Amino acid sequence: MAETQKLRVLVLGAGPGGYPAAFHAADLGHEVTLVDLDEKPGGVCLHRGCIPSKALLHVAKLLSEVRDAAEIGLDFGEPRLDLDKLRAWKTSVVGKLTGGLKVLGGKRNVRFLQGRGRFVDAHHVSVALNAGGEETVEFDHAILATGSVPIALPKLFPASPRVMDSTAALMVEDIPASLLVVGGGYIGLELGSVYAALGSRVTVVEATQGLLPGVDRDLVEVLAPRLRERFAEVLLDTKVTGASEVANGIEVKLAGLDLAEPVRVFDKVLVAVGRRPNAADLGLEHTRVEVNQQGFIVTDHQRRTAEPNLWAIGDVAGQPMLAHKATYEARIAVEALSGEASAYDPQAIPAVVFTDPELAWAGLTENEAKAKGIPIKVTRFPWGASGRATTLGRNDGLTKLLLDPQTERVLGVAIVGVGAGEMIAEGVLAVELGAVARDVMMSIHAHPTLSETVMEAAELLSGHSPHTAPRR
Repeated sequence: MAETQKLRVLVLGAGPGGYPAAFHAADLGHEVTLVDLDEKPGGVCLHRGCIPSKALLHVAKLLSEVRDAAEIGLDFGEPRLDLDKLRAWKTSVVGKLTGGLKVLGGKRNVRFLQGRGRFVDAHHVSVALNAGGEETVEFDHAILATGSVPIALPKLFPASPRVMDSTAALMVEDIPASLLVVGGGYIGLELGSVYAALGSRVTVVEATQGLLPGVDRDLVEVLAPRLRERFAEVLLDTKVTGASEVANGIEVKLAGLDLAEPVRVFDKVLVAVGRRPNAADLGLEHTRVEVNQQGFIVTDHQRRTAEPNLWAIGDVAGQPMLAHKATYEARIAVEALSGEASAYDPQAIPAVVFTDPELAWAGLTENEAKAKGIPIKVTRFPWGASGRATTLGRNDGLTKLLLDPQTERVLGVAIVGVGAGEMIAEGVLAVELGAVARDVMMSIHAHPTLSETVMEAAELLSGHSPHTAPRR
């Protein structure tokens, strides 16, 4: 990169958008101050989101595998759970990562302030320090990376320790005998899977006609049967109309089709109906920054706001609200404020649902193609024909490619199955590099692996996959 002018850069928020932005700015020679409420960098993702949830999902997967092993002749007996040790291990995972980030920030001479920042004007932020007092920071450019918070339903549910959001659920203070999960999106299904594996009787309530609204139905259809085995109930087209705390739990009133018991009592309730951008109480009224009706900060293709020296990235800057999207935006914003030619233009942002099996997709989806009227050709390879999936005892999978009907360029890739989140990276590369189906088909994949299913999905376009019946 060309040599850039040294600037004073302030970053508000030390999550997966904020700390990469601060570190990259420091690497380019800028003087950087990073502000966050937590003692160490990492934000919600590392402290109270992505990392602790995936640690617990790993435990859930181990428990499921131990129980499923009996079917192939391995009986380990019923696992014994040491909840204190489990919590300590989860905390140690978070500590290793956040502690490492603090060290990396120190090596880059990033100044870290623990507190809440509010804009005084477009070049000054007042930081209310956690340790007490305030400090005003002057800057040339500021990057807002304040993330998002769980959506609460205070008018519907009482304020009670029995009513949890995703942050409280990740504390795993106990294992409730019965748990109601309100919301059949990825957060509800992931955390519901954790508690079900740990021994809770989990009921999921989803207001729409299907789990994971917005996700292609052929992917969800593979996941849904396994969830119904793990969960006590999955109630679709069902809403919570009222709730109150009673002596032995939370009494919930449900409205849905053919409900034998519309009023039920659960030991605990997890509200998982989504997240909202954290753009409030930042002092933005003292700047020209604009916030849209959904609460997102409005930015351009470089993530610059209406205030020329203020930038916004991550959850607070718009959908999709994903950690890796925030990290990508961090590089774009830092390079742009440094005078480099940089723009936000991803063709494939991967999304992963870490249930069992996992769902992952990148690029165009069938739902999007239908909504936008984009013609596509779809090829699907069922994992029932995968040797590796069979050796794992997990044929419940599907790999599909979405192609341009004329050029056969790969427009999207979607996978449901064990390890789908790891495999989707190949799909991202295929879309970003403009690969066509023959490129994927003629790229030799190791055998036996699950990644072969991507190659064989491409082979199906010509009707010559060796592991499926030939097309007439």
